[in-house]
Amino acid sequence: MTDRSETILVVDDDPGVLRLLSIRLRSAGYEVSTAESGETALSNLSGIRPDLVITDLKMDGMDGMALFEHIQRKHPSLPVIILTAHGSIPDAVAATKSGVHGFLTKPFEAQELLHQVEDALRISGGTAEAVADRDAAWRKDILTRSEAMEEVLQRAKMVAPSEASVFIHGESGTGKELVAQAIHRASPRADKPFVPVNCGAIPENLLESELFGHKKGSFTGATSDHEGLFKSADGGTLFLDEIGDMPLSLQVKLLRVLQERQIRPVGSTQPVAVDVRIISATHRDLEEAMAEGEFREDLYYRLNVVSLAIPALSERREDIPLLANHFLKQQAERYSKKLKGFAPEAMERLVGAPWPGNIRQLYNVVEQVAILSTTPIVSDAMVQKAIREEGDDLPALADARRDFEREYLVKLLQITQGNVTKAARLAKRNRTEFYKLLNRHGLNPTAFKAAAR
Repeated sequence: MTDRSETILVVDDDPGVLRLLSIRLRSAGYEVSTAESGETALSNLSGIRPDLVITDLKMDGMDGMALFEHIQRKHPSLPVIILTAHGSIPDAVAATKSGVHGFLTKPFEAQELLHQVEDALRISGGTAEAVADRDAAWRKDILTRSEAMEEVLQRAKMVAPSEASVFIHGESGTGKELVAQAIHRASPRADKPFVPVNCGAIPENLLESELFGHKKGSFTGATSDHEGLFKSADGGTLFLDEIGDMPLSLQVKLLRVLQERQIRPVGSTQPVAVDVRIISATHRDLEEAMAEGEFREDLYYRLNVVSLAIPALSERREDIPLLANHFLKQQAERYSKKLKGFAPEAMERLVGAPWPGNIRQLYNVVEQVAILSTTPIVSDAMVQKAIREEGDDLPALADARRDFEREYLVKLLQITQGNVTKAARLAKRNRTEFYKLLNRHGLNPTAFKAAAR
């Protein structure tokens, strides 16, 4: 048996079929999670991130197509295989036209099952031992247990082998450059240069020369030839950060470079061929910038072939303990300090803070407490002071309401040790509505049952 890293969620209201599928898949080396209804499957998806879903088409309550539609809205890159009886084959064929990866008729052959599974995982970017080996390397700088962030990384891994331009949108400090680096490392260009440039940090009169190069004597101060960043990235990837700050005059020239795959250094009459993949990013709303005439529409669509939206840290709070402890370990080594961790109250404060500056702000706070802490355990008072000095503004009403709701749900699950029926009763909500609330906040009741043992 081959050990595999892929997890498959199997959904069927027939316990016999569920057991047979689990045996077949586990014997092939896959990790298997099961659910006896569509509703249970959706609940499981808030706590695990499978690589593939296999679901029966006809089930009581939520059927397979309704489950697929839910998955498509939240996890568009997650492949789904439909199981169906012979009489429902037309329905299954229609389902494949809606985006379902494929279907299997019952009773199914073991080899056909495994063939469909491997095909679905291959297309989604999640199969083969090479992927498992590569995962640690290509995304090594990105620490997350966030479902939303995992979805971004899944899309990034799928687009990486192509030549498509990628546009990354997210608030400042969310890690857009790390995602760009991960795409580069997972691409065929991985052994060529990754060249980042912040378009907003270079003065307008120098940006053209920095990007395209210049010839000696082309302007005052040009004492020698300069090849430019496009040429430095030849064969590799050029990351244009804060592309929204690029002046309009240069946007025209960038568009021409993308169309012709040639640059013209400042002061030169001869074009120079370049082979560069472009990944761009910004925190600005470029659609608004286009409406205001500040960004060219044709350039936007040239850059935005595949779009990735990086969630703010406030939308992935489950990552805060992971990141905070990682940063603390880094700083302890950097400053030769014996730091063991955060006091429970200090970690609660970190998790509950608004973080307008995202991961960059969290890093700064952790660095400050690491430098100033005189005890192995970082206290709540020290964290509180560091956050205040970083600019602890009042959160927006919507953020405050969302944070309160999440904390309230966590408290209910802690009190009931993950018993959803009891928790829903305490909240005076029905189970279906309560599950929707848990899904919205990415909370898995099973985790609270395990913690209570």
